[in-house]
Amino acid sequence: MDIIKEAKRVINDEIMALHQVCDNIDDSFEQAVGIIDKSNKVVVTGVGKSGLIAQKIAATFSSIGVPSVFLHPLDALHGDIGQVQAGDAALLLSKSGSTVDIIKLMPYLAKRNIPIISIVGNKNSYLTRASDVAINASISKEACPLNQAPTSSTTVALAIGDALAVCLMKLRDFTPEDFSKLHPLGQIGRNTTVRVRDVMHKNSALPIVFEESAFKDAIIEITDKGLGCVCVLNRGNKLIGIITDGDVRRALQKNDNISTLSSTDVMTPRPISIEQDLYLGEAISIMENRESQINVLPVVDNRAKCIGVVRVHDIIKSGL
Repeated sequence: MDIIKEAKRVINDEIMALHQVCDNIDDSFEQAVGIIDKSNKVVVTGVGKSGLIAQKIAATFSSIGVPSVFLHPLDALHGDIGQVQAGDAALLLSKSGSTVDIIKLMPYLAKRNIPIISIVGNKNSYLTRASDVAINASISKEACPLNQAPTSSTTVALAIGDALAVCLMKLRDFTPEDFSKLHPLGQIGRNTTVRVRDVMHKNSALPIVFEESAFKDAIIEITDKGLGCVCVLNRGNKLIGIITDGDVRRALQKNDNISTLSSTDVMTPRPISIEQDLYLGEAISIMENRESQINVLPVVDNRAKCIGVVRVHDIIKSGL
């Protein structure tokens, strides 16, 4: 067996399933978003692999400020259905639409007079008919070679859950500040609460030379400040270039005599820069989402004057 070929087949089969479900998205999806948006809490349930996907969807909802819990259908019928209250909404996951434990739970959810949304892989199933809103998650086949193990179907259900969550974020104008309140610890919290100005090197720690400076002076400044770069400014303190450790190495490789080189001969002109009020997450995105990644950014004000430098190392070690 060609393992690489088989791996690509599986991924392509799942991509095809996602395209299929994407084409099936209709008004039922919009109705589901509206119901969830108005609910006090979303109770998400499923069995087996669908149950695992349901847990992830519930966790995603909670992480964006949509109160949500996972409820195992069997546990629900042994007391945990008390979690379901008036004003809630139920989100049920089932590939077949005839999962026994889900079907048993349906009447007890109905008695609580809450809207029932389903993500179901069989549009002609009992679950589809019994739901207030049914999102069609049907696929042509599983990526499993036996067409049995949940593979494409769980990928599709997960994607639909993500789409619901993102649409709710857009609908509610969910901001980085909102996100940071729900993720106070770890890198996510820092990326959405700490700003560039909080970690940048500035004032006397800022490595700078002016455009008429010799390349040798730039090397000395890089060494003295120890940040792996120097910003090249004009006499108005506006940023016109940057010289990094990499630029120094390349210049030394190309030139046997550097005494005649100026800073402008070696610098990268018009470098990518960032404003001090942006969040660290945005700084990381600017550094990484390039064909050639960078690990340092000059910080400029609204007049393009250089006021600081931020490095990826500073972001990683920030513990604010």
